[in-house]
Amino acid sequence: ARARLGIGGDDKVLLFFGQIAPYKGLRYLVDALPALLERDASYRLLIAGKVKQGVDNDWPELDARLAQPTLATRVTRCVQFIPDGDVELYFQAADVLVMPYVDIFQSGVLFLSYDFGLPVVATDVGTLREDIVEGRTGHVCAPRDPAALARAIERHFASVLHEERETARLAIRAWAHEGHSWA
Repeated sequence: ARARLGIGGDDKVLLFFGQIAPYKGLRYLVDALPALLERDASYRLLIAGKVKQGVDNDWPELDARLAQPTLATRVTRCVQFIPDGDVELYFQAADVLVMPYVDIFQSGVLFLSYDFGLPVVATDVGTLREDIVEGRTGHVCAPRDPAALARAIERHFASVLHEERETARLAIRAWAHEGHSWA
């Protein structure tokens, strides 16, 4: 998956997946990225999704920031509709899904991530805290706080969820299917 996306095997890949809209807080992840890269140059942000139309969107400003030389080489942008047949590619290429949301009740992207066994770093909004088991399926941090988000991402990469990722992915899938399947 990484080879198909042109991503190095040693990169620490942070996936932002789904429609790009202000309530999803991509701005805070972009704000956290320079501090992460300053401490570890192997981080890579993978953005996969289209810009949501019909809302006052901050994408043009974020896109310009991501194009700056300090970030451009560490960001992979697939800003378009992601067909169902390509979704798995992005989740398989990532080490962690990052959901820096500022306002939401519930998210299908979280359970999509679990279906692929991918751990999640998310902000404490809506029901996300209830749907993430700290240290077992992911990590939760304060919303609208790039420093807290960066710490949660670093906590993930220092945890067993990353160090034993194959085992963790199987456990996340099993946990999600046991408690949240249609059955």
